[in-house]
Amino acid sequence: MNLQEFIEKFAEAIEIEEVDNLSGETVFRDLDEWSSLSVMLLIAFYDEEFEKEIGDAAIKGCTTIEDLYNLAIA
Repeated sequence: MNLQEFIEKFAEAIEIEEVDNLSGETVFRDLDEWSSLSVMLLIAFYDEEFEKEIGDAAIKGCTTIEDLYNLAIA
């Protein structure tokens, strides 16, 4: 999966409708749609898409969507 595909699936996972405004440099915590529920949805997304178990500590260590992508492909 490349970065653009990840961005699209990330947006779908946390229910963002405007994918065109997102890039690898987007600070995901600044998104209006980001909430505590988003963390749980993202954990489920990693489990389903990448068969990886991550915790909220791993997410807290990320700032941008590209950071989340790098966590997924590591």
